[in-house]
Amino acid sequence: MRAMHTEDNRALGSVTMREQDYLKHKQYRDASNLNARAQLHARFSANRWGWHRWVFDQLRLHPGCRILEVGCGPGMLWRENLDRMPDGCEAILTDLSTGMLEEARASLGPTATRFRMAAADAQHLPFPDEHVDVVVANHMLYHVPDLEKALAEFRRVLRPAGRFYAATNGRNHMRELHAWLAQFGARLPLGASLIERSFGLGTGKRLLAPWFSEVRLERYEGHLDVREVEPLMAYILSTTAKADLVGEKLEHCTGFFEQILREQGAIRISKDTGLLTAVRGEESA
Repeated sequence: MRAMHTEDNRALGSVTMREQDYLKHKQYRDASNLNARAQLHARFSANRWGWHRWVFDQLRLHPGCRILEVGCGPGMLWRENLDRMPDGCEAILTDLSTGMLEEARASLGPTATRFRMAAADAQHLPFPDEHVDVVVANHMLYHVPDLEKALAEFRRVLRPAGRFYAATNGRNHMRELHAWLAQFGARLPLGASLIERSFGLGTGKRLLAPWFSEVRLERYEGHLDVREVEPLMAYILSTTAKADLVGEKLEHCTGFFEQILREQGAIRISKDTGLLTAVRGEESA
């Protein structure tokens, strides 16, 4: 797959979501933007079995296994499942952003000593061949400039029969919010076109097939029933849409959502997300 150039990103409304300097030093310098988005889902998801608990269910970890998470962010997957980790598991957490790793250490508190952490680019992992049993990439592959390099690295560090898990979104994720914001000349950075042209639920199987075997898709069911405008606006303003919503535009946008909430009692937003699972088979690439 060709690495997507900045001009392509802009044509798709992404602007900077594959530019690593922007991701490392601005969008994901720390966890504040990511937390604003995670909080909206945590508070208003109709599926009360939380996303990170559901993802952990799919991993099927066994005692003594070694896990690598690429793009770990503030360590939410592990913080929410510390009580469920099998005995003797070794987890290695990596992220492009050192700020995110600092947040992960703080988030995990005294239990952070159970984890190895390292700043790393998914396209150039600092680990030997066949080093881990499991690789997890949670909602991050659509940020990678050269997807083929990253997939080759994931396969390289996996042991034979090791498992790969990649979470991503589909074309219908947050579709109502995308449409509403378009009325105000604002765009969320990860629109349907970018998702489908990079790594989404609709394209993931095809993109993984040259590198892995037994590729399957598991969907996370649910939608959002948002009952407060403030956390919804915090979500929006945590993205590149913030640059489009200034002055009166921001006021009118906020008022628009307040009106929907008054009239309907909740702002319903679709979710389209899930997890692609695969195996490193010797017959792959």
